[in-house]
Amino acid sequence: GDIVAVFGMDCSSGDTLTDGVKLAMTSIRVPEPVMSLALTPTSAEQFPTFMKALQRFQKEDPTFRVATNSNTGEIIASGMGELHLEVYIERIRREYKVTCEVGKPKVNYREALTSRAEFNYLHKRQSGGAGQFGKVVGWIEPLPEDSPVTFVFENKLVGTAVPPEFHSAIEKGFVEAANSGSLIGAPVYGVRVVLTDGASHAVDSSETAFRIAAVQAFRQAYANASPIILEPVMKVDVTVPSEYQGATMGDINRRKGLILDSGAVGDDTVVTAHVPLNNMFGYSTALRSATQGKGEFTMEYSHHAAVLREAQAALVGELKR
Repeated sequence: GDIVAVFGMDCSSGDTLTDGVKLAMTSIRVPEPVMSLALTPTSAEQFPTFMKALQRFQKEDPTFRVATNSNTGEIIASGMGELHLEVYIERIRREYKVTCEVGKPKVNYREALTSRAEFNYLHKRQSGGAGQFGKVVGWIEPLPEDSPVTFVFENKLVGTAVPPEFHSAIEKGFVEAANSGSLIGAPVYGVRVVLTDGASHAVDSSETAFRIAAVQAFRQAYANASPIILEPVMKVDVTVPSEYQGATMGDINRRKGLILDSGAVGDDTVVTAHVPLNNMFGYSTALRSATQGKGEFTMEYSHHAAVLREAQAALVGELKR
């Protein structure tokens, strides 16, 4: 039960310190981030200091993640909510004297398929030199909701229609395609790919040809598998004085929230609800305004759920624009 402080150690959150005894400790459960911001230092000279700050924060806090968007080159910081990321932006400014330009918050959407769809795709290209030839046949289908993995590839090829040296290239192609769904470019979760047949050419077949065939086959089948967009849903606990209970519940309903429970704790009311993260932006300000600064809330990731049909159409339309 003792709490101690130690100086000068190079360690990260979650590390176990011992006196030499070898122990295997259960690791802490780190939830997936639910919100992302694009961060850019205002001047190029500050970039090394900026990256140093992000690396230190990642060691301190396993729920804070940093990645680079391969398409845009942006630095993307991800965390558990609006306030979480705001704190780190403020710390970069105060502790490292680096000011950042902050991009619009991005919600970590996912995509999923809801039905089985067949694929039968031939990639064939002839140009001056060596051509490209690769054919894959099979189907994709959704995994069970309680599946511990998000992607499964099953190779049910019989015979040598596709030589074994190309099998790994086909799997890589399907993995690559599943990393970016065709609705809004979000990762596709909960998909099983089953490869049953194919064809090759003695001269023109190559790993590249089969990888491209797999990517295009996935996209062909995915469009026919009734794809949907999933959004993160947060478990929100709101504590307000009892006279504001009605207004608070009305606001949660307006944000498309599902109220799970409400009860009295002393003179306060605690409301528990599931609310889509996309509808929670600016909630801290709205709650303070509505309750004269007496309301407070906590929020944690609960699960991903399908967005409403009109919301999906709006997201897809926004991407096309």
